[in-house]
This record gives sequence, C-alpha cells and structure tokens, in this order.
Amino acid sequence: MADFTSGFWDLYIGVITILAIIGCGVLLWSQSVHKVKSKGEAVGTTGHVWDDDLTELNTPMPRWWMWLFYITIVFALAYLFLYPGLGSYAGKLGWQSSGEYKNELKAADAEYGPLFAKYAGQDLKMVAADPQAHAIGERLFLTYCAQCHGSDARGAKGFPNLADKDWLYGGEPSVIKATIMHGRNGQMPSMTAALGSDKDIENVAHYVKSLSGGTSDPIKSAFGKGKFSACMACHGPGGAGNQALGAPNLADKVWLYGGSAETIMETIRKGRSNTMPAFDGFLGEAKVHVLAAYVWSLSNPDGATETTELVQK
Repeated sequence: MADFTSGFWDLYIGVITILAIIGCGVLLWSQSVHKVKSKGEAVGTTGHVWDDDLTELNTPMPRWWMWLFYITIVFALAYLFLYPGLGSYAGKLGWQSSGEYKNELKAADAEYGPLFAKYAGQDLKMVAADPQAHAIGERLFLTYCAQCHGSDARGAKGFPNLADKDWLYGGEPSVIKATIMHGRNGQMPSMTAALGSDKDIENVAHYVKSLSGGTSDPIKSAFGKGKFSACMACHGPGGAGNQALGAPNLADKVWLYGGSAETIMETIRKGRSNTMPAFDGFLGEAKVHVLAAYVWSLSNPDGATETTELVQK
C-alpha cells in the first residue's frame, strides 16, 4: 500500500497531465499551419474513398474551431494553477472538496442545530408525536436506513421489519435509540459440531418449525426436541428468545431469513452474521434522537397518537 502513497505518484500524475495538455497544444499548432486553399485551387485528399466516388478531403479545420480549443487549453492551465488537479498540489486558492463539505455542515448546523437541540431535550414519545419531528425523522430514515430496511421499513431477507412489534433487542424507545447510536453485531454460530449428523440438524429444524405452528414432520420434531437443548442457552427452553443477547424468538411466525425447513437447516449448519452499523459518530445524538422517535412510531402509531392527544390536552 505504501507504494501507492509515495511522492512518485504525485509527480507522475502532474507530469502526465501537463504533457497531455502541451501535446494537445502542439497538435493544434501543427494543424493550424495548413492554409485554406484559394478558390479554384485543388484540395488534397486523405486517400479514403467510399462507394467509388465518396472522397474524404484533407481540408484544414476552421479557424474559429481551432481558437476554441486554444481557449480550452488556456482554461485548463489556469484551472490547474488555481485548483487541485496535479497530484498533491493544492492549488493557489487552496480549495478542497472536504473544506466545502465542512462549510456546508457548519451552515446546516447553524440553521437546524437549534431545532434538533429542542427535540433532544424531549421524551422520545413526545418527539414521535410532533408532526415536524416526524417529517424530519422520515427524511433521515429514507436517507440513511431505507437502503437496508426499505422505504416502507418492512425490511427484507436478513434485514428486520421495523414496522411490526417483533424486536430482536427490544422495542422500547431507549433501546431503539441505543441500537441506532451504537449499532448491533448479531452472531449465530454454526451448530453442526454441537448437533452432530445431518439427520439431527433436520430433526431440530422440524422442531423449530413446530414451535411457531408451522408445517413439520411430527416424528422428526419429536427427535429434534431433545437435540434442541444445544440451542436453549440463547433461545430458551421454549424458543422464546432472549432480547439481551439479540437471540430471536423462534416461537412466533416472524423469520429474518425465512421459515422453511431448508432455510432453518442452512442457518443451523452455517450460522448467521448480521451487522447494524453505528450512527452516533456520523449523525450525532440529536439527530439519532429524532430518527429513533420516528422508528418507534412505525410500530407504535397508536402510541404516538395517544401522546399527541395528551400533549394537546
């Protein structure tokens, strides 16, 4: 990696860029010395002929067209002198895209900072009931969360549905905020070594299906019940899960990767690894507070409405 960050590449890029511009100028100059033939004087050809009589003439380029390219070359040299474009050379003006971005952030913080600060001091349920905060939270969600959870927040395979009441770590406002702030790292280890043979894995898969009332083989389920003891440490005796660990409830009808016997067997054999990134360093606590309130309202629309009515009273 050090080979790609050495000063050689700065020099390499700068030299190649300058030589390319100079080369364009030399090419233009070499073409500009050709004069347009006077009337009646024969014009040479390039030697290319199509369809027996369609000949390409060697006519010099128009002067106005040539001067446009000269102006372009001058503009390119002036731009590279004023702005970055030659390796690590920062340009005479010292402009940086990162500096532009920071200035935009400062302007946005100055304009919207007081608004987010107002909501940061309120209870999450009260924020969820505020129409303006709800609209802001929705825009934040569509910008930063919809890529995984969908614009309707109903998730996809491997990405939880945020609009129902099934939560891996808990659906309380404070827990949702902690999840967004610090992220989550869910790990389901491979249980092949613990369960043994493929037959045992299949039996356990059918038992897991039976916990939520799914169609399963009763004989396989009966054999799998005893082997399920290897899974109880996380999922509990009845498969109800453990929100402290993020272990899903296997006794409901909600499946993150799918509830077919084949998918459950795949999960048991290979395990699962899921990561929810942390947004505290990127959005900051005040924005996360509004975003968490919006996410909570998705699965608690009645709770947000009740809070609104209480505030209005």
